[in-house]
Parts: sequence; structure tokens; C-alpha cells
Amino acid sequence: MVWNWQQEGWPEFTWEQRKLVRAEALFIENAGVLIGVSRHLDADDQYALRIELMSHEAVDTSAIEGEPLDRDSVQSSIRRHLGLAGDRRRASPAEAGIAEMMVDLYEQAATPLTEEVVFRWHRWITNGRTDLVDIGRYRTHADPMQIVSGALHAPKVHFEAPPSSDLPTQMQRFWHWLERTAPGGSTPLPAVTRAGIAHLWFESIHPFEDGNGRVGRALSEKILAQGLANPVVTGMASTLLQHRKAYYAELERAHRDLEITAWLLWFAAKTLEAQQRTLRQVEFVLDKARLMGRLRGALNERQEKALIRLFAAGPEGFKGGLSAANYMTITGATSATTTRDLAALVDTGALTRTGTNKATRYHLNIAIMPLSSLGEHDIA
Repeated sequence: MVWNWQQEGWPEFTWEQRKLVRAEALFIENAGVLIGVSRHLDADDQYALRIELMSHEAVDTSAIEGEPLDRDSVQSSIRRHLGLAGDRRRASPAEAGIAEMMVDLYEQAATPLTEEVVFRWHRWITNGRTDLVDIGRYRTHADPMQIVSGALHAPKVHFEAPPSSDLPTQMQRFWHWLERTAPGGSTPLPAVTRAGIAHLWFESIHPFEDGNGRVGRALSEKILAQGLANPVVTGMASTLLQHRKAYYAELERAHRDLEITAWLLWFAAKTLEAQQRTLRQVEFVLDKARLMGRLRGALNERQEKALIRLFAAGPEGFKGGLSAANYMTITGATSATTTRDLAALVDTGALTRTGTNKATRYHLNIAIMPLSSLGEHDIA
């Protein structure tokens, strides 16, 4: 197999920009809608939303790599990095490290993307690792950098990156291209196109001993934000996690050619889908503020606690809905009190009820914006 970096002309990718014109326009339009809707949130809700988005991205970008993290621990760590009061939940080194990277990504979205920024991210996401030689710097080992799967005796090689000895030259080209194609550069590229190329290029070089996926996704996030007049983090990791198998398959396919129109169309579709998810989260927080404002003074402590827990589950809510047993666990209420509390929440319009008897479930009375999984044919 001849990989893209081994082909004549590397790293001069080619693509059909005309096929991406609509996606680029939709990206700018969606970002404007997102900013506009966010302005309806008060300062506290805006800050809470940012923390929520950061924690989701941190957990989901790690989950793509098969590393499960505790969302509450990550969120607690993010709050500490922001100087906010919170619980004293103990975070693992991995949770604390990815939290710190997300805070840097979100808080410094508009600042230049440099080699030192990427090195800093790598140090954070490898926090606590003792099995790596090269942390916060490019890999130096002589062994081939391969992405493999399958049994040890018969591994399948999905990709092999350039040797470590080539990295200084490879990365120098990459950083020069990023500078040249930036919004204020000599040959600027549209945001989605630039982010898609950068992500593929970075993953093709695979410059670190480990953590290339997480750093590469953060890199594309920052590039997308820099392509907007008012930088907004898109929230790609959660969407890519939903399409994890396809994500890996598309990267593997793109590693074999320098003509990357198909990859860019796929990446653009997932970028627009990610914007949908983020907008959905913003509207959910806005609806939460409206509902809680309307019910102010009408809820007892148990009811308020249960609603807050439901909202914490996000737009998807409790899987299958809230049951009476869930309510009793959350609030500590007796069965009789639970029945009265839930009936009152339905009467006030806070919850809707479905099912009967033991199958009765309760849901937040909020219209959740449906998500559509976009494909290349939807945007070309």
C-alpha cells in the first residue's frame, strides 16, 4: 500500500472547491444563528452552557479513542480550572488533563494556533502517563508508527505514518501551510475546507507517540472558530463519536489519495451536524431558563431537585423517561409523596406523562429540536 505521504506531490492535496460552497455558506449562517440564540441567555446560563459543552466534548473526544471518562469528574475539573466553586470530586489525571485542554481551547479560541499550543495540549492529554517517552514533543522512536487492528499474530495495518526522522520537515510544511491559509494569510481558505484539510493532514503525519486523534480534533475545532468573525466552538467530537465507525473509515480512505473532495464533503456534513447539536443544546438551556422562571415559587424542594436532574441529562433526557422509582431515588421521597409530586408537576405543565401503571414515564415539557444526520449529498 502506498500512503498519501508517499505519493508524488505530497502534501499538495487537490479538491473541488465548488462542491463545498454551499457547506461553507451554511457553516457561516449556522454560526450566526447560534450566536444570536445564545444572546437570549443570561450570563449565568451562558457560562453554565460553556461548561456543559466543554465537558461533553472532553468526554466524547476521549470516548472516540476508547477511553471512558466520568463526565461529572471532568466537569468538576473544568470548573476548578475556570476558578469556579464546585464539589471536591477527585478527577483522574486523564480527566484533569483533558479538562484543562478544553478550557484552553474554548477560552483561547481566537488566539493563534502554534506548535507550542499543540505541545501544551499534548502534555495535558497525556497527564499521568508513564508509558510514553515523548510527551509535549514529536515522537522520536525508530519503530514504524502504524494504526493496526486484529490479532497480534495477524494484524491489519490501517495506516502507516511517516517515520519519526521525517517529522521536523513534515511539520514545518504543515505549520507554514496553516499560517498561509489563515484568515489573514497570503492564501486564505474557507473555514470548513481549511479545518478538514488540517485534520486529515495532521492525522496523516501522526506526529505524537499517542493522542493524535484528540489533538487533531481540537486543532480542527480551533481552525473552525478562527474562520468566524465571532469565534464559536462547533463541538465536533460529540458528532464524530456518533459516527465513529464511519469517521475511521473515511480517514482510512483519505489516507490513500491526494484528491480529497470526498473526505472534505464528509467532514463538512459532520461539521454542520455538529452545529445542529450545539444549537439544540443552546435552545434546550434557553427553554430550561424559561420553564424554571415560570415555575419559580411553585415548586417544592424535591420537585426542583428532580427537574434539575432531568435538565442535567440534556436534550436526550432520561433514557426511556423518568419513572416514579427514579424520582424516589433522586429525592428520597416516599411512594405516596412521589405520586403527589409528579401529578403536580404534570398539572403545572413542567412534565408530560406517557404510559400507565408501572410503565408510566415522565418527560420534560419542552419541544426538542430534531437532529438530522447529514450526508455529502445534502450539502454538495
